[in-house]
Amino acid sequence: MAKSKKDSVKRRDFLKGSAAGVAALVAGTGVAAAGEPAPRPPAAPPPMSKEAETGNPAAVEVLTTDRPGADFMVDIIKSLGIEYIAANPGSSYRGLHESVINYGGNKAPEFITCCHEESAVGMAHGYSKIEGKPLGVFLHGTVGLQHATMAIYNAFCDRVPVYMIMGNMVDATMRRPGVEWVHSAQDPAATVRDLVKWDDQPPSLPHFAESAVRAYKVAMTPPMEPVLLVADSELQERPVAENSGLRVPKLTLATPPQGDSGSVAEAARLLVAAEHPVIITDRVARTPAGMALLIELAEALQAPVVDQGGRMNFPSRHPLNQSGRSDALVREADVILGLEVTDFWGTVNSFREQLHRSSAPIANPKAKLISITANDLYLKNNYQDFQRYTEVDLAMAADAEATLPSLIEAVKHLLTDDRKRALQDRGAKLAAAQQKALEQARTDATYAWDASPVSTARLCAELWAQIKDKDWSLVSDVTPWVSNWPRRLWAFDKHYQFIGGAGGHGIGYGAPAAVGAALANRKYGRLSVNIQCDGDLMYAPGILWTSAHNGIPLLSIMHNNRGYHQELMHVQRMADRHNRGITRANIGTTLIGPNIDYARLAQSMGLHAEGPITDPKDLGPAIRRAIEAVERGEPALVDVVTQPR
Repeated sequence: MAKSKKDSVKRRDFLKGSAAGVAALVAGTGVAAAGEPAPRPPAAPPPMSKEAETGNPAAVEVLTTDRPGADFMVDIIKSLGIEYIAANPGSSYRGLHESVINYGGNKAPEFITCCHEESAVGMAHGYSKIEGKPLGVFLHGTVGLQHATMAIYNAFCDRVPVYMIMGNMVDATMRRPGVEWVHSAQDPAATVRDLVKWDDQPPSLPHFAESAVRAYKVAMTPPMEPVLLVADSELQERPVAENSGLRVPKLTLATPPQGDSGSVAEAARLLVAAEHPVIITDRVARTPAGMALLIELAEALQAPVVDQGGRMNFPSRHPLNQSGRSDALVREADVILGLEVTDFWGTVNSFREQLHRSSAPIANPKAKLISITANDLYLKNNYQDFQRYTEVDLAMAADAEATLPSLIEAVKHLLTDDRKRALQDRGAKLAAAQQKALEQARTDATYAWDASPVSTARLCAELWAQIKDKDWSLVSDVTPWVSNWPRRLWAFDKHYQFIGGAGGHGIGYGAPAAVGAALANRKYGRLSVNIQCDGDLMYAPGILWTSAHNGIPLLSIMHNNRGYHQELMHVQRMADRHNRGITRANIGTTLIGPNIDYARLAQSMGLHAEGPITDPKDLGPAIRRAIEAVERGEPALVDVVTQPR
């Protein structure tokens, strides 16, 4: 307490000096008599006397506190190991803001200024998928929470931990007249209660301490989700007595739930006996260990793996990676193992959307379906992110990564030498198929190689040529929008080289998540690469300023197809269905007239930027120059005018 008391004395002296200066200025200006014109102000204010600067007039009362409640809240945040707070400033959490930057020294956590609350939560989303733990977010009252809602929904659907604290004034008699009323609520978390795993509004500091630690534990227990605490403004700003007895509770994270031994043994028996097993993965690798475990299981079984890309689950060049052959493998499979698969039903069924919507099974009706997912432990009723019900034969409500070690052990225990030899033959055939698919992708990428606008294959190939020998990380959810060229052409083999999708598919996720992931990568010296969709960036262009202001090195390559192409195709489909032609489908779906100059936009916010590039021969040199800027510690953007997909 000695240190904080010393700091508070400095604060008190500063405030008293400031008050004296203000009093002296007021005394020196005078007031014009009624009806007389006000005197013209001087060109510059007169210099203050030494007495005015340092004096302590008795008539001015300066309110200070040795230790506000927000200081203790910062102690709790520090104890959780939260490195950054992303936020757009707001008065409802002004106490916390001031305590973070002064009492906490703006270090662990460090304040990251964002231009929109949706961007702050989007940053936290991307950061968590690289770092494996939450980034903190402060939200300003009702309006800040409403701004953040879309990004919270993305994180909720993506099963990502985000740690949020919002300000709110509960006591109506303490609210400042006017704006503080409309920015406060009786139950502010109600707005997003269906989108968070847990929320609380503590009325006391001891309650806040317990709930803050509990919230972190809840967020980090699979299935991981966003959590929200409401920090009352009075609780933040009210003085805390020195003998208050406040303490920081101990954090103990829960062990992820594992599949029971009987179910694991049965799954191993089915997999070892299968002639055509297939492993489907989506959000398995939540830590670096997840990929290594999945490789070990696949190699023990010599079974094909289809990586649906919710996380970086499996190396793209591994001989058993058969992600491009999902339907064919599912059709012939006799056992299908789904590991944290978000849409198992959509994996084993086909869906057609013509004049009438219809579906049909893909999988053999005799195939055994095994599911291991923590999603079975957590279900909300309003938002329908859980997809259609899948009829499986064996379901384990457990974390797949935590269950893999026991499943691998059970599989290896059942493998005889004869069975291993048979499985090696299967593996050799899969390796040949994988190599054939890679060669076909390289051939396909050459089509329209010199076209303008630039083909997405050329864009991804030129980018790969520049980064392949570096320690790189693709921090964008873009592969579906560029025909999956990165996953078809690049060699992904590290857990941080791909962060997966947005979860809720809400536009506006891509740029903030990329900046958040790049922030996490910065300490490791990785080259963060973002293939950035144009429409997505326009939801939150201010995130470019955040990256420049905070020195977050990030290479952004614009996929500038000048429109919302998926929506364009939907309108075309409707026009075709009604036999009206597709010539007007561009209305409401394109970003032209005028075209947006993303390079100039980025330059205005402090980034190195080039473009728009329309000649593919200019692409490689521009990317090289941008990488040089990023390696100096700066964000950079290259605007490339591209074909639609």
